[in-house]
Amino acid sequence: MKHEVTKLPYAYNALEPYISKEIMMLHNDKHHVAYVNNLNTALEPYTDLAEKSAEELLMNLDSVPEAIRTAVKNNAGGHVNHSMFWEIMKPAGGGEPSGVLAEEIAKHFGSFTDFQTKFNEAGAKRFGSGWVWLVKNKEGDLEIISTANQDNPMSDGLAPIMGNDVWEHAYYLQYKNVRPDYLKAWWNVVNWQEVEKRFTNS
Repeated sequence: MKHEVTKLPYAYNALEPYISKEIMMLHNDKHHVAYVNNLNTALEPYTDLAEKSAEELLMNLDSVPEAIRTAVKNNAGGHVNHSMFWEIMKPAGGGEPSGVLAEEIAKHFGSFTDFQTKFNEAGAKRFGSGWVWLVKNKEGDLEIISTANQDNPMSDGLAPIMGNDVWEHAYYLQYKNVRPDYLKAWWNVVNWQEVEKRFTNS
């Protein structure tokens, strides 16, 4: 089974003015494609791993041969992270979550505004490249965490509900080195319906 990049669910320019067409083209067509190609190359000699999804590989890294474990962690992570990222954004997004997710966010973080502040702070403080996440832990509680590089929380037994990419390739063409401006603008494209679905199914 070859891992593949699925088509974006919207046009490259659909998230403007918050995320530019140029960034989306570079991010999807170059970076995401590279992770998928590298993952397929790493797995090619291991036919027994061919039927496993990228998520299964990440949740069972100890079962991946040591010779390719780092490559799988990095590239399956890049594939899964970006596949989620495209889905939890949409044109004319933003606003606030509803229902049980909204209640849980208020319960764990005080208010939606407090949640945004804490999420943005975690993303801004991530040194170098990585992601900031809203996850559900093993006890079913919500947490904000950040991870390095393309590490995915599911490798640590956490369920990722939503995540924002804070690698420079996600924002530098538009926001230069001012990551906090990108983090603040990103809330305008969040697809809360998709995030709520991930929360419900986690």
